[in-house]
Amino acid sequence: MTHPSHWPATANVNLKKGFRIHLLVFLLATPALWLVWYLTDTTYPWPLWSTPAWAIGVLFHYLGAFVFKKPVNN
Repeated sequence: MTHPSHWPATANVNLKKGFRIHLLVFLLATPALWLVWYLTDTTYPWPLWSTPAWAIGVLFHYLGAFVFKKPVNN
């Protein structure tokens, strides 16, 4: 059984791990989206909508995980 005082420390680790996973998926999926665009119809650059929107999401996830995190009360 886990003691409740260890939960905030675990929560901070999970926030950082969640951000790293989010960043990795973004870095792997974005070139794949551009490749699909390049190999199909290049008349309209539709990844220009998803790439900056997702980058803003990654930025806010970073801010929530590293900058505006709640202090750990031990």
